[in-house]
This record gives sequence, C-alpha cells and structure tokens, in this order.
Amino acid sequence: MQLGKAIAAVVTGGGSGLGAATARALAAKGVKVAVFDVNEAEGKRVAKEIGGHFWKCDVASEASAEAALAAARVAHGQERILVNCAGIAAGKRTVRRVRETGAIEPHDLATFARCVEVNLVGTFNMIAKCAAGMMATKPLDADGERGVIINTSSVAAEDGQLGQVAYAASKGGVLALTLPVARDLAKEGIRVATILPGLFETPMFNGLPDDARQALAAQVPFPSRLGYPAEYAMLAIQICENPMLNGCAIRLDGAIRLAPR
Repeated sequence: MQLGKAIAAVVTGGGSGLGAATARALAAKGVKVAVFDVNEAEGKRVAKEIGGHFWKCDVASEASAEAALAAARVAHGQERILVNCAGIAAGKRTVRRVRETGAIEPHDLATFARCVEVNLVGTFNMIAKCAAGMMATKPLDADGERGVIINTSSVAAEDGQLGQVAYAASKGGVLALTLPVARDLAKEGIRVATILPGLFETPMFNGLPDDARQALAAQVPFPSRLGYPAEYAMLAIQICENPMLNGCAIRLDGAIRLAPR
C-alpha cells in the first residue's frame, strides 16, 4: 500500500505506548489518523500532536466501536488501515496459596474474562467491523488491495510466564486468529498480520523501579535493552507498505525467550 493523504487509518490504543508511536509514524507518512482510546486526555493529546482526530472507544463494545468508526469515517473517509494496539494486562496465577493464611485461591473468572474480552474479543470486534467497511471500497492498486489490518499479540502468546495465564491466553488467541482471518479476507484484497512484541518501553513498565527495568532489559540478547515504541511503529509501516506480508506473525523481541518467571 502506498501511504499518503489519500489513506485513512484507525489506531486503537493510540493514546499511549505502541499505539501512539504508530499513530505518529502513520501521520508522518501523510496518512489521516483516527486515534481510538478509552483514555480521553491522552488520546486527544496524541491526535492534536499529529493533526488527527480522537474518538473515545471501548473496543470490546460493539456500540462503542460502531459509533467511533462512523464518526471517523465522516471525518477521514473509509479507513484502509487498522492497527489494533488496545489491550490490558492481568497478573494472577491459576491457583495461589495465600502466604499469610495458607488459604488456596483460584484465579477469579472476572479478571480472566475481562482480559480476554479486551485483548481478544476487542481485537476481533475491530477487525470484523473495519474489514466490512474496507470490502465496500474500490481496490487501491493492480493487486486489488483494499486494506491492511495489523494486530498486536505478545511473545507471552508463545512463552507466557508465571502469572500470565489470562494475558497469554488472550494474546494467544490474537496469534491464532491471524491466519484464518487472513484467509477469510484474501479474496477481498485485505491483508492481515500480527506483531508479537517482546519487552518494550510502554506504560506497563513505566511504574517499575529502575533496577527492575534494568534487570528486564538485561534478559534481551540483542540489543540488550527494552524495545522502543518507535521500533514497533517501524514494523507496522513496513507491513502496510509490503504487499507480501500477509497471514504472518512476527516476533519483535531482540531474540528473547521468556523464562518461567
């Protein structure tokens, strides 16, 4: 896909971290960017910075997604790019023994379900709605391409750690849907790819002490540091521009393989 002012994009989770970096990178290419996020203040800040527009959106809600997409399409036209970066993390073991009392507690279902709802169901919700809009458009080139969908999984989908059962399951689902969705949409000229980030400098890590951040960075073989959100955005841009990237899942992790803890 040739990026430029004729192309509109939607970036979920665009108010911070990987989503904000991708919104900036797309805007730098001239793309009209709609920033979707539940954090209104951060979403508006990024949209103003890049000359885009912000809409508050809970990706796990059909009504919220439909309303945000309808408004974005009025402002920018039909999106040809969707980047799914909205997500949450949960840290609980399947069953834990309470140190103080010795009681045995199973993982609560509400936390598990919410993680899956946002990370997996929310991703699919946006995929289906954006793909439907893309299918109604004319192809952009001789190949017949109508759009590109980029999802965010995690290396935890393949090597989830202790306490990541909900998160790993949700991100594993995103990884698993990549190929069948790409096959579903292939005849319509819509490509689908998924990025599996490793340890990146995102709000998830911002609250950690410096020594904890340094210890995590030291686990990355090379480069031995946390990834930069701009490096995720670089790959997202390449996926948009390279027509042969389809149905693939790409680890972006400096060769790390997560240890059990």
